[in-house]
Amino acid sequence: MAATSPDLAAPRSPYARKKVTRTNYELYSWMFMRASGVVLIVLIFAHLWVNLVAGEGVNAINFGFVAGKWASPFWQVWDLLMLWLAMFHGTNGVRTIINDYAERDGTRLVLKLFLYLAFTVVVVLGTLVIFTFDPCPTDAPADLLASFCTA
Repeated sequence: MAATSPDLAAPRSPYARKKVTRTNYELYSWMFMRASGVVLIVLIFAHLWVNLVAGEGVNAINFGFVAGKWASPFWQVWDLLMLWLAMFHGTNGVRTIINDYAERDGTRLVLKLFLYLAFTVVVVLGTLVIFTFDPCPTDAPADLLASFCTA
């Protein structure tokens, strides 16, 4: 006995291909994630090496240690690059997750607005802290200040 296929109802409307924009934004986003991940690994492990291994370990990290590092433009730029790159990398990753898992357009919009707001606040405040940090504040205990600060 031959199996018969069930009758399928005719579709309500013929298949219509949606217009797709041909931008390469997602490709560039994907490439950025790979490149920034490699650069972040180098920045972070060098940061950990200088702060924890090459010096006296975690016990040496205090206000004076940070003040001494951030007195140098090299370390200011290093930490700024780490901040910016980590925030762009993380924001792009969370944006991708929101696009993949938020089903409704309104939910996706609200989540992305909160994400971009958090990104902006952290990047602006972090940048301000790095560049406006005073390594020799007045009325600070002398034992906490960096060695180059004069009383």
